[in-house]
Amino acid sequence: MICALSILYERVDHSIHRSPKSMDLNAPIIYYITAHGYGHGTRACDILNALCRQAPRIPIIVVSDLPKPFLSHRLNADQVTFRKESFDVGLVQFDDIQVDVPATLNKVIGLHEKRDQLIQEETAFLNEQQAALVIVDIPAIPLFAAKEVGIPSIAIANFGWDWIYSAFTHDNPRWKKYVDWFHEGYATTDLLLRLPFSEEMNAFPRIEDIFLVASPGRERRGDIIKKRGCVPTKKWILLSFGALNWDPSVIDRIQKLEPYEFFTVYHLFWEGKNFHAIDMKSIPFSDLIASMDGVISKPGYGIVSDCIANKKPLACTDRSNFLECSILVEGIKKYLQHVYLPAEKLYKGDIAETIEKLLNVPLPQHTMGNDGVKVAIHRIMDLYDDESSL
Repeated sequence: MICALSILYERVDHSIHRSPKSMDLNAPIIYYITAHGYGHGTRACDILNALCRQAPRIPIIVVSDLPKPFLSHRLNADQVTFRKESFDVGLVQFDDIQVDVPATLNKVIGLHEKRDQLIQEETAFLNEQQAALVIVDIPAIPLFAAKEVGIPSIAIANFGWDWIYSAFTHDNPRWKKYVDWFHEGYATTDLLLRLPFSEEMNAFPRIEDIFLVASPGRERRGDIIKKRGCVPTKKWILLSFGALNWDPSVIDRIQKLEPYEFFTVYHLFWEGKNFHAIDMKSIPFSDLIASMDGVISKPGYGIVSDCIANKKPLACTDRSNFLECSILVEGIKKYLQHVYLPAEKLYKGDIAETIEKLLNVPLPQHTMGNDGVKVAIHRIMDLYDDESSL
């Protein structure tokens, strides 16, 4: 299913500041990760771990506003260092399902007002580090900076913020200015490795489609039982949300669902006899997914990828004002055992019937490869070495 497009790698800006060929062989790779959602961080960490195994002498600097523990628990290599910084705002959300569009616009305006300063500072950072390569998922400002410095850049993603924000221009034309700005930044990228479940991403001049970036976990039910005292004969259901506004009456209703044990990832924590918040320091998220009987979540790239990689059924609820959802829902229907859970039922805790259906739906007819990491590492090393094979 890989659509290997014909890509010709040409650098026309090597004369700007310096050339990659003149740099030390141990010049760092700078990897920028949006803090919009954990799915971006999870797939980036899968790529980074493989990169560290293949090229253990290359320094890597991860730049993100994602929580450092989230990243450090997934990246154990000594060659990785972290810098806390953010270069996009994603979407402002009330919780994992509801988006605050006006608040998002205000933040995007603030980012745009600081763009010249941020690009200048990041250009100085790349020069100071003698960086060899910039990788983004999926802020645009580092791409502007990479162009200024004259080093290659790679984007690894399934959408751009220009596309996400374009949905809001119909109700508020003020958005178009910022859509165009992100589009301009993406157009400077040397190569987009386009992940499955993607939009066209036509801002990027060179595109190569790759398979899913997701690693199957290891079933750890025995370890989880020891830590949490769960009942092994019950059905285990993961409530995969970073935030969900359940009031006490809903919590009480869920506790009455005797056939099930419910799991969340700490810090989402509810008190109850059949609620278990899991600390990912002890049980990695991919292992937690592999240990479940089913998952309830929103249509997010990370959770959909993990469910596909681990062959776990997904009960998917609504998600407002996010264009990616329609594409992800198509993927869910094709590659996963799935049922639909209306948001109003989720907020009421009316989930028992949905879970029963979920655990009895037939297997999907289609499968998807999950070895996109291999292609990503090959392409990263191509550009890092400044070879002409692209």
